[in-house]
Amino acid sequence: MSECRAIIGCEIFDGEKAHTNSALIISDTRVAGIVDQSDLPANCQVSELDGGLIAPGFIDLQVNGGGGVLLNQQPDIDAIRLICATHAKFGTTAMLPTLISDSPQVTARAIEAGIDAYQQSVPGFIGLHIEGPHLSIPRHGAHDPSFIRKMEASDVQLLLKAAKKLPYLMVTLAPESTTNEQITALSNGGVIVSLGHSNGSCEEASAAINAGARCVTHLFNAMSPLTHREPGLVGAALSTGSVYAGLIADGIHVDPVAISIALAAKKGPGQIFLVTDAMSTIGTQIKSFKLNDRTILRQNGCLRLADGTLAGADLDMAAAVRYMQETIGISRFEAIRMASSYPANCLQASHEFGNLRSGAFANMVHLNDENHVEQTWWKGEPHQAQN
Repeated sequence: MSECRAIIGCEIFDGEKAHTNSALIISDTRVAGIVDQSDLPANCQVSELDGGLIAPGFIDLQVNGGGGVLLNQQPDIDAIRLICATHAKFGTTAMLPTLISDSPQVTARAIEAGIDAYQQSVPGFIGLHIEGPHLSIPRHGAHDPSFIRKMEASDVQLLLKAAKKLPYLMVTLAPESTTNEQITALSNGGVIVSLGHSNGSCEEASAAINAGARCVTHLFNAMSPLTHREPGLVGAALSTGSVYAGLIADGIHVDPVAISIALAAKKGPGQIFLVTDAMSTIGTQIKSFKLNDRTILRQNGCLRLADGTLAGADLDMAAAVRYMQETIGISRFEAIRMASSYPANCLQASHEFGNLRSGAFANMVHLNDENHVEQTWWKGEPHQAQN
C-alpha cells in the first residue's frame, strides 16, 4: 500500500486556485489530491505548518551555476548536484542546469554529466540547457565570441543523441548560425529549440519558429529589438502565440516598463515565464569568478565583465517572484505561475510539474507572507531551505 502523507495548516495554491482549510495529500512521490481537512484519510501521516502558502515548486529553465560552482568551469555531476541543492533553498525544485558557449569537449562533458545526473536521480535535475555556441557575433553578450560558430551536422547528431537520454533538453541558438532544416530536425527529435543571442529580423525569427522553435531565451536581452519598421526577435516573440519566452526579472536586465508592456502584448497561448540566468554567486558571498578565463565581478546586485557587459544574473527565483509582485504589480499567484506553471507549459511537462493537481510530482515550496522560502520538497521529500 502506498504511504499517505498530508500537509495542513497553510493556504494551498494548486497552480490555478487557492484552497483554505484544506489538506494536501501526498502518495509516494506524487500529489494524490487536495481535500477539506475534515475529509483527511484515516491512514495519513499529518504534518502541520504554521501558516504561509504551499505552492508548486519553482522551475528554472536557465541556471548557469550556484553555490560557488559554474557548470562551464566544472561540467560534472557533482556540480549539477550542488547547483540544484543551492537553488532548492530559494524555491526551485526543478531546473535545467545551463552551459554557456564553450568548446566541443566541455559541451560533451556537460551532456554526459547531465545523463549521469538523470540516471542517479539528482534531486531537482530534469534536464539540460545548452546555450550556444551557435549564436550571433553581434549579439554574443557575455559569451566568448571565440567559441561562436555555425551549427554542423555533427552538432545536430550530438544533441539528438542527448535528447534521447535526457527528460528535457533545451538548446538556445540564433537563426543566423543554423538552418531551418536543422531546427526542424532538432525539434522533431525532442529538443526544445529556443531562439536567442540573435540579430535576426522578425521574418527570420518567424521562419525559425515555423521550422520548430518554440521559445525565446531571456526576452529583450541579446536580441534584435522591436522597432516601428523592424520588429526583430522581440516582436516575433510577442506576436506569435505558439512561442514562450524566458524573462530575467531583476530590475537590471529589463526595465519594469518594458516588462509591463511585454506582459500586456504577449499573444497566447505561449507565455512569458521567469528565469534566473543565475551564476555561481547564488548562495555565496563570493565577489568575483571566472567564465572562460574572463573575470566577472559581482557589484551592486549585478554581474559584469570588465567592459561592463552583463554576464548572467545574481538572482534567485524567489526574488524574481517578489520583484514581479512588488515592482511590476501582478498578483502573487500570477507571479508564482510565471515561476512554475508557465515554464512547465513551455516544456510540455504540466502533467508532472508546475502544479499540485492529482498525479503531478509533489514538488512544492512553502512561502511566508513576504514570499520568502521556508521549505521545499522534491517528489515529496523535504529539503530544508533558508529564509
